[in-house]
Amino acid sequence: MFVLESTQQRWAQQMIDLLCQAKREVDLSQAAGNTSLSQARQRYYTRRSRALIAQARKLNPQQARESGRRERRGRIRQSFTCNLLTRLHKYADEVWRFIADHRVPFDNNQAERDIRMPKLKQKISGCFRSESGMEAFCTIRSYLATLRKQSRSLIDALALAFTGVVVSPLVTAE
Repeated sequence: MFVLESTQQRWAQQMIDLLCQAKREVDLSQAAGNTSLSQARQRYYTRRSRALIAQARKLNPQQARESGRRERRGRIRQSFTCNLLTRLHKYADEVWRFIADHRVPFDNNQAERDIRMPKLKQKISGCFRSESGMEAFCTIRSYLATLRKQSRSLIDALALAFTGVVVSPLVTAE
């Protein structure tokens, strides 16, 4: 979104539209009981993505070292857009994994929500009082997050835990 707003380049909107189209198609595919899109549809999305990245590379070329200047060590600073294109190309398999395996979420919002509470606690109190307190906090949060993802009752699990009966999260065979 930042690239689209800051550069007004058409490829950025086209990439957003392509990702959203793929998400809608995955949602329909999941509702139909499929575990992935067809190979033909996967090829379509990866080819279209590569074409958009190639188009964007022409508008945002990588900076080269200036000749004649004293050699500096390290990488040459690139624009935000150029760095994004590099990552989209390098990690294309990960970006598009949700079309090949419907168990993979479209975004990482849940992962960010999972780490939000510990970060908020750290921000408010500055730190955990002890390492064992931190471990207990993280163990409880992890346990509850796992039960929530498995659509299990958190209240029932906590009530049983206080009576000494621990509900084990389901283990799924991969």
